[in-house]
Amino acid sequence: MTPIKFKPAELQWKIKAKGDKDLISRLSKELNINEILTNLLVQRGITTFEEARLFFRPSLNNLHDPFQMKNMDKAIERLSKALQNNEKILFYGDYDVDGTTSVALCYLFFKKIYSNIGYYIPNRYDEGYGISTRGIEYASKNGYSLIVSLDCGIKANSKIALALEKGIDFIVCDHHQPGEYVPEAYAVLDPKQKDCKYPYKDLSGCGVGFKLLQGFSRVNNIPSSELEEYLDLVAVSIASDIVPLTGENRILAYFGLKKLNLNPLPGIKSVINIAGLSDKEIMIEDIVFKIGPRINAAGRMESGHKAVELLISENLEEAQNKSKEINIFNNSRKNIDRKITIEALEIIASDPMMLNRRSTVLFNPKWHKGVVGIVASRLTDYYYRPTVVLTESNGFATGSARSIEGFDLYNAVDACSDLLENFGGHTYAAGLTLRLSRLNAFSERFEKVVANQLKPEQMIPFIEIDAEIELENITAKFYDILKQFQPFGPENMAPVFVTHGVCDSGCGRIVGNSKEHLKLDIVHEKRPTHSYPAIAFQKADLYDDISKGQPFDICYSIEENCFMGKKTIQLHIKDIKANVSSAPIDGDQ
Repeated sequence: MTPIKFKPAELQWKIKAKGDKDLISRLSKELNINEILTNLLVQRGITTFEEARLFFRPSLNNLHDPFQMKNMDKAIERLSKALQNNEKILFYGDYDVDGTTSVALCYLFFKKIYSNIGYYIPNRYDEGYGISTRGIEYASKNGYSLIVSLDCGIKANSKIALALEKGIDFIVCDHHQPGEYVPEAYAVLDPKQKDCKYPYKDLSGCGVGFKLLQGFSRVNNIPSSELEEYLDLVAVSIASDIVPLTGENRILAYFGLKKLNLNPLPGIKSVINIAGLSDKEIMIEDIVFKIGPRINAAGRMESGHKAVELLISENLEEAQNKSKEINIFNNSRKNIDRKITIEALEIIASDPMMLNRRSTVLFNPKWHKGVVGIVASRLTDYYYRPTVVLTESNGFATGSARSIEGFDLYNAVDACSDLLENFGGHTYAAGLTLRLSRLNAFSERFEKVVANQLKPEQMIPFIEIDAEIELENITAKFYDILKQFQPFGPENMAPVFVTHGVCDSGCGRIVGNSKEHLKLDIVHEKRPTHSYPAIAFQKADLYDDISKGQPFDICYSIEENCFMGKKTIQLHIKDIKANVSSAPIDGDQ
């Protein structure tokens, strides 16, 4: 049979190695589940019955002792002293989702027991990221003697020194990579500190704030239920900050999603409503693509202060009015980032030298500071290489960097640190500021660092596939167990499967407002009696080939589609390739 003439594949398909056969067989019997599903567990490092039990049955009792975190005892002691002496406490957070949810979490928790508190979010445009001189001046002028920084502060050595000169103590709660020296704060909480023995290193900023409140609750005999009331905020931070969905994050996200679906805070409920999610079960991807961007839009377009105002709203009516304003910010943000992305793509496409580089560094003084991080992400997806997008702010070049799978962006930016005024971030995302006069030097240095470290094969985008299966493996029982692998996210992604030699039953059609998607009914070419509904986003250009009825191969995840109250299992097709051989696959893995 002649293969379909598809366009050259843009994605490599990389199939993960299977786990140990004997281990999978034993664990499958112990758990009484399909060996395909057992292999998924083993791929995730789950090799015993007890580990599987903890994975499938998350419990808040399995959260780590907050006092395992370095300086937690000092932080709780200082907080307790502040309450005893009726000191003014300022919760200071970054302007993104993680920072604003952190501030809302701490503010709402303490508001129930203590009134002498306030919060501060720096202005992205006037102050920039993290602790600012203006923020310290605000605290001093208004009589705050203790600042609790959330999702920022780990590299704010000079600003925290300034605060100390003014008689203001700092408790730093951060999750970013520390610099060579940590600030001289009263207490620094960051599990990434080299000498911190806290077992889980990948908490979000809001997660570190949660651990602070957990420790405070224990010392002050506050029931855990008082803190668990705000787990929806923690879940929103975990999803939006793209931290691993493993260990403690998975537990917090699991129960945060329950809270978010059953009884969310008024502020979050209003965002759910305005995002059109009120009639569906909220998943991590809904936070990533619909809830988080709306909360983020306040800090991108005007002020993160408005996001905190929304999140701490006391009733739904108040929150809905604030959500409408934030939704306007989000619509404006989408228009601006779309325009800048088009401009950036045109710049790259028109410059042969830039096309042949291993990295992208772009600067335009007129670009909107609030969206350069989004533009960097889009360019990274398009050209699949480390990308830095910068604009001008207060006489400096400032912006964001994004990376690709397997390349440590933070280390690459750190290698250029002598050219930078400041920087911070993670393996795959960073923010940086430098003098305009050093732009060319930075661009060349960054390119040299990337070119020396990045292998050509790393620049080919790929999709990682968990297993090859047959369509008949996809049963109601199979999917019921697969659902228990949720919540999905980094390091626990929704499993992706491959099935070879499938066809459309003849019911396939093009759908979408711009006719860009395919809605298919997938059957196996040799067993065409049972079809499986499928959706393939942005694949409408393949319709003519698929409609001819010839076999092709698909990689896909399995999801639940709810339409008019009816739930069905649906294949979410990630990629399609011409079928070279329709030889059957051993489905009993």
